[in-house]
Amino acid sequence: MSFIRTIALFILTALGAACSQQPAIPDNTKITSVYVKKQDRKLYLLNGNDIMRSYDIGLGFAPAGHKQFENDGKTPEGTYFIDRKNPNSKFHLSLGISYPNTRDRAFAEAKGKSPGGDIFIHGQDPKKPAQSGDWTAGCIAVKDHQIREIYQLVPVGTPVFIRP
Repeated sequence: MSFIRTIALFILTALGAACSQQPAIPDNTKITSVYVKKQDRKLYLLNGNDIMRSYDIGLGFAPAGHKQFENDGKTPEGTYFIDRKNPNSKFHLSLGISYPNTRDRAFAEAKGKSPGGDIFIHGQDPKKPAQSGDWTAGCIAVKDHQIREIYQLVPVGTPVFIRP
């Protein structure tokens, strides 16, 4: 009887895992933009107007509003681009976001401050237990298995729209 229960539990677990996964993206599908909705804590990968993937995200430790200065804990808002990929990131893998742009630099300089930089979409910190909520210094964080998929699907040069 316990063998049958074990097999049944295994099958139910496998079915549950399969149902919770998003469908495969066809190989020839190009991700044309990344859209982040900060208030909803969601990141979307789009092909044109079609949402190909959605992910729950964590943001900077003080996420409300647009990033203006170094160490303010905010995640930028605006239009940026994926400007680099880092396979050796301390946060598993990461994709660089082109913050600060010319406008961000000018604003911070006018206030006599640094705009900060090194804003990424990245995975978890392997030196800490799995993080949840808003814990980054201004980056966009996802789970490690998700950043592996994002890293593979999103090319350098892809526009990133970060909205409140």
